[in-house]
Amino acid sequence: MDELVGEDFSCTLYTRDVEKMTCFKECEFLFKGMYSTLNDKAIGAIMLVISLTILCLCLVAIVKLLLSLLQGPIALIIKKFINADFPGPLGYLTGYLTIIIGAGLTIIVQSSSIFTSTLTPLVGIGVIELDRMYPLTLGSNIGTTTTAILSALANTDGLRNALQAAFCHLFFNITGILLFYLIPYLRFPIPLAKFLGNCTAEYRWFAIVYILLMFFLFPALVFALSIPGWYVLLGFLGPVCLLFIIIGVIKCLQAKRPQSLPRKLLDWMFLPQPLLSLEPYDRAMQKVFFCKRFQTDSTEKTDTGATSDRQANGESSTRL
Repeated sequence: MDELVGEDFSCTLYTRDVEKMTCFKECEFLFKGMYSTLNDKAIGAIMLVISLTILCLCLVAIVKLLLSLLQGPIALIIKKFINADFPGPLGYLTGYLTIIIGAGLTIIVQSSSIFTSTLTPLVGIGVIELDRMYPLTLGSNIGTTTTAILSALANTDGLRNALQAAFCHLFFNITGILLFYLIPYLRFPIPLAKFLGNCTAEYRWFAIVYILLMFFLFPALVFALSIPGWYVLLGFLGPVCLLFIIIGVIKCLQAKRPQSLPRKLLDWMFLPQPLLSLEPYDRAMQKVFFCKRFQTDSTEKTDTGATSDRQANGESSTRL
C-alpha cells in the first residue's frame, strides 16, 4: 500500500512539473492574422515560393560575389592549386584523395547540398575544372550519409532497423562510386555534363525544359504508370530503354568499328531535323516567348555576315 502511495505521489509531482513547463499561450507565427482565411496547405505553398525565391537570390548573390573576388591573379593561383595533380606515377591517386576531401568537407557542413551549391559557381567561372568537381561531388555523397548514421544512433527503440537503413544509404553511394569512378570508361557523367552545359550555353531555354522534364514530368509519368501495376510500367518503359541501349551500341560502333555498320548507319543524317538538332525547337521558342536572348545568336550571325559582306564589297571597290 505504501508503494502504491509512493508511486501516486511521484506521478502527481511529475504531472505538476509538466504543467509548469507547458505553455498555454497562443504561439506567434508569420501568418497568424491570416490563419482564419488560409489553411496549412496554402501557408505551406506560400512559404515554399518564398523559400525558393530566397534560395535563387542567394545563389545569384554568391555567383556575383565570387565573380568579383576571384579575378586576376587570385583566380589563377586558386585554379592552379585546386586542379593540381600528384607528380609522377601517383597522379591517379589525386581523384581518390579528392573524394576523401569532399566527404570530409561535407561531414563538417552536414549538407551535401550546401557543399555542391557552393562549388558549382566556382566551376561556372572556371576556377575548378569539371574533372575535379566530379570526385568532390562523389565524396559529398559519402559525407552526407553521416547525418543519417548519427540520427540512427540516437534512436534507442528501433536502433537495428535505423542503422540498417542508414548503412543501406552509405553502401549504396559507395557502390555507385566504385562503379562510376573506379572504372575510367564508366565515368560517362562527365561527358554528359559537358553536353548539357554546351546545350544550355547555346539555348538558354534548355535548362528550364530539362529541369521540368527530368524532375517533374518524368517522375510524374513513372508514378502514374506504376499505379496500375509493374507490368504497365515495364511495357511502356521497356521499349524506351531498349531503344536507348540500341542507340548507345550504334554510337560505340560508329566510333570504334565503323566498318561493321551498314553505310546508312555510319552517321545520323538520315533522321529528321528535330531528332538531330535543337534548332527547330529554338525557332519555336522564339515565336512563343519573343525573347531577345533566344535571338542573340541568329542576330549576331546575321550582323556578322552583313558586316563581312560590306567589308568585302569595300575592299573590292578599293581594289578597283
